[in-house]
Amino acid sequence: MRTPSAIDRIADDYTHAYAALRPLEATAMGLPGYDHLMGDHSPASHDAVADLNRRTLAALDEADVADDTDRVTVAAMRDRLGLDLERHEAGEHLRNLNNIECPVQSFRDIFDQMPTSTTADWTTVAERLGGLPEAVDGFLACLEEGRSRGLRPSRLQTTDALGQAETLADPASSFFVAFTRGARPDGAEPGADLAQRLTSAGDAAAAAYGRLAAYLRDTVLPDAVEDPAFGRERYRLASRLFVGAEVDLDETYEWGLATLAEIAAEMEALAEKIAGPGASVADAVATLNADPDRILHGTDELQRWMQRTSDQAIADLDGTHFDISEKMHSLECCIAPTQNGGIYYTGPSDDFSRPGRMWWSVPPGVTEFTTWAEKTTVYHEGVPGHHLQIAQAVQNSAELNLWRRLACWISGHGEGWALYAERLMDEFGHLSDDGDRFGMLDSQRLRATRVVLDIGFHLKKEAPAEYGGGVWDYDKAWNLLRSNVLMEEKALRFELHRYLGWAGQAPSYRLGQRVWEQVREEARQVAEGRGEEFSLKEFHTRALNLGALPLDVLRAEMTR
Repeated sequence: MRTPSAIDRIADDYTHAYAALRPLEATAMGLPGYDHLMGDHSPASHDAVADLNRRTLAALDEADVADDTDRVTVAAMRDRLGLDLERHEAGEHLRNLNNIECPVQSFRDIFDQMPTSTTADWTTVAERLGGLPEAVDGFLACLEEGRSRGLRPSRLQTTDALGQAETLADPASSFFVAFTRGARPDGAEPGADLAQRLTSAGDAAAAAYGRLAAYLRDTVLPDAVEDPAFGRERYRLASRLFVGAEVDLDETYEWGLATLAEIAAEMEALAEKIAGPGASVADAVATLNADPDRILHGTDELQRWMQRTSDQAIADLDGTHFDISEKMHSLECCIAPTQNGGIYYTGPSDDFSRPGRMWWSVPPGVTEFTTWAEKTTVYHEGVPGHHLQIAQAVQNSAELNLWRRLACWISGHGEGWALYAERLMDEFGHLSDDGDRFGMLDSQRLRATRVVLDIGFHLKKEAPAEYGGGVWDYDKAWNLLRSNVLMEEKALRFELHRYLGWAGQAPSYRLGQRVWEQVREEARQVAEGRGEEFSLKEFHTRALNLGALPLDVLRAEMTR
């Protein structure tokens, strides 16, 4: 058992101080004690986080590094906290508006992660929900300060966020109204006092979103920026945030084009095996979709299939390719209460009282699901993907401080690992079925397409002739997606708008996978250079026990 160091105490103190300033993120990471709070989201609160980052970086500079664990912690915290300060100085929090990851969504989505079984649970919900109007006001103050400084969101993202806010404000469709009226603590109607608190809080939350919608419509939209492209310098900062490494954006764009072409060729060859000589990708999709053995009917059947597939993966991989502890065997597969089509994972709490969960958000009217397209998704979200990665770090409390276990998350590391895990399952023989492997390649093709689109659009690169030539624009980006991604139009349009408003995040999946593959090969060369046999199982164990890290830090540590 490692004795906690001065660096660990700094990291733990930082995590609790940050949680007090950002209680929604405390709930998301499974840190207890903050679930009743909504938190301040005004410009002053962002300044307070920046001050905390500065104090913590100064404390790290003064503290002694006791061992290798400390050395990694310091490198990771300097990277993350320093980058947060750069983004704060750039005023990114003052124009944080998009269709997927901004306060418009996070103020609502946090309630999906809160327990709702008992009267005590619903009392906590009522208290947090009561703070939502003030949180909305703080967010509006940020947008107003951004406008005063010339930091305006784009028209596209404002329009999307406005539509979401209007839906949440409308009593007929508001999540907050339905959620609070549907409270059933301990399986029964809530007491009169709690029922009144919930009803009032739900109505006030919907009204707050009405104020938000009015502000976006009447104040932000009229002078919103027409061109959503971030530009090179702003994009470079976003890329470092999500990838956790400095990448050559021009080289990466060209690599993305080549990778996309390789995956497309691989899919086309496999399509002929599935649907016969000369068959296209569309022919293979039609063949797979016509196979009744690959169709799931209804969300209940989907949930049961998810759970069976996940449980089987854990049973097959434990003791062979990975050592998976007993408490990590519990992975709950759930149908999400939202209906936006997202599929995601939420990690366990620090004591595993809340297990890791895989969530599937099913859009209205969707009643059939194809296993060939989704088996690789279960591996991505579950084992050996996010669940193995995140839960492994959570359980490693003997080595990792609280910040390393719960608070540090880098998309390139996490999503890169999960995409790498999809290829691992192919390598391990779990995608030997042509349909399942076709689904994995489709997933990989989507992520390669994102690299091309995201970097190409935001840096105004030259588009290939088959997508229109000249500088990338909205229509050419849409052509790229329609040509390479098997997704229905409404969902694909949402994806395009996501990339244009959340720059740098979408490419981090495939760029992270690229780094994981490079680090694995570099570690193999280091081992063989020392005359040692390279063990893939030991490489994975060592890497996952480090927890989430910026990819530059991971590379340095795994190739020392």
